Amino acid sequence: MLILIGASASGKTEIAKILIKEYDFKKMVTTTTRRKRKGEVNKIDYNFISKNKFEKMKNENKFLETVQYNENYYGTPTKGATIDKVLIVEPEGANSIYEKRIEDSVFFLLETDEETRKNRMLQRGDNLIQVLDRLHKDDQYFDAKNIHHIDYKMNTSTLTQSDLASVIKDLYYKHLKQTKK
Repeated sequence: MLILIGASASGKTEIAKILIKEYDFKKMVTTTTRRKRKGEVNKIDYNFISKNKFEKMKNENKFLETVQYNENYYGTPTKGATIDKVLIVEPEGANSIYEKRIEDSVFFLLETDEETRKNRMLQRGDNLIQVLDRLHKDDQYFDAKNIHHIDYKMNTSTLTQSDLASVIKDLYYKHLKQTKK
């Protein structure tokens, strides 16, 4: 499983979309207890379930990692964690997955300079005060020292997202070949 870790506006979502569209990866659909937003589709955007069902699944160890955010649960199901999947997680989720020693998991930390991230967030219409707050929080939270295992660090400030997706794909398959020897 190709795992992308990155702060807000590091390019992780767009890179994942390119990996899916251009290189036949599949999105690892995560599970949440939050309400479905307009335009979201169950089993495509998320697996939308009740809190009771989520807690039952968690107690049955059916998640690689879970987190609670804004009074909702989010989790990555163990089922379906295969080499053709791409998953976006935060440091806490990456650490949980690493601790479970999931075979064929390769961890990429996407690092982006603050100015580039700020510009990307403003271009997508984010509020300036929220952008500044997120930049400050993300700098601490997504610091490499908070992540137990990183296979590759990628600077996303200089290459296009398409070029980054290609490099990440190549490194991923090279890594898998090396670990199979």
